[in-house]
Amino acid sequence: MYATAPTFDIDHSPEWGSDRLDLDAYLRRIGYEGVRDNSLKTLQQVHRAHMSTISFENVDIAVGRTVSLDIAELERKLVRSGRGGYCYETNLLFAAALDRLGFPVMRMLSRIREGDTRRRFRSHTSLLVRTADEPDTVWLADPGYGYAGLIEPMPLRDGARATVGAWSWELGVDDGHWVLRSQDGEGRWSDLYVFRPERQYEVDYRAAHYVSSTRPGSPFVNRLVAQRGSETVRHRLRNDVLVTDHPDGRTERAVLAPDEVVAALREKFGLTLTDEDVSLLLGFLQRGESAAAC
Repeated sequence: MYATAPTFDIDHSPEWGSDRLDLDAYLRRIGYEGVRDNSLKTLQQVHRAHMSTISFENVDIAVGRTVSLDIAELERKLVRSGRGGYCYETNLLFAAALDRLGFPVMRMLSRIREGDTRRRFRSHTSLLVRTADEPDTVWLADPGYGYAGLIEPMPLRDGARATVGAWSWELGVDDGHWVLRSQDGEGRWSDLYVFRPERQYEVDYRAAHYVSSTRPGSPFVNRLVAQRGSETVRHRLRNDVLVTDHPDGRTERAVLAPDEVVAALREKFGLTLTDEDVSLLLGFLQRGESAAAC
């Protein structure tokens, strides 16, 4: 069983490039103006600010660009260019910021379930974090999951529950894995992902990222995905279909025209898109329409 908290220290390894992150620029990007320490309050506030500002999106992968996990490229794209990223990008950026703030961080790879208990390869990133003021507690942090992801970290404890706004999450143990579950607007619980508290290294992330971003059949290859969650609403975009979930259980589904997809990425997901981005996106969406019509 993995029901006890793992031990780990501040990761000073240069392989993550955390010392090269412009922390000032990152904190401006997410709108954080609080104390820069390694307390639980700072962890909660920075996590929430990151989650509410930097959306999950795979625009670059969808249009055929290569995605780099180098910290300089993550900073250029997610911090300075007003874009989001998928879990490898956004959680590695967040972890680097936590390194700079003095938090002990363990980078992990997790197995997505999304309500399905089939064993899948480890394709999602998540983090364990310790704080200075609660050193005996380990916190699960993950602002990069997407629409149903954690808004604030939660304690790594079997049976732990957390509620932020209208949404709730709980942690359990199943077959030697920790399980993160989310509750929908109708009170039903479903598994998001499972993990073991095992430290991963840059080479592990690079290999998993390569498979996730290039393998035919990956949910991120040849498919546009954008997700964003808040205390009051959750948005999910798959190619031209926008799904909006409300806390009372209502779900809205809309099929968008290509120019409406671009508008949704800007307005609902907060992405800054260049003319080149828009041109590539419209071409991708129009190819999808042509394929569907065949």
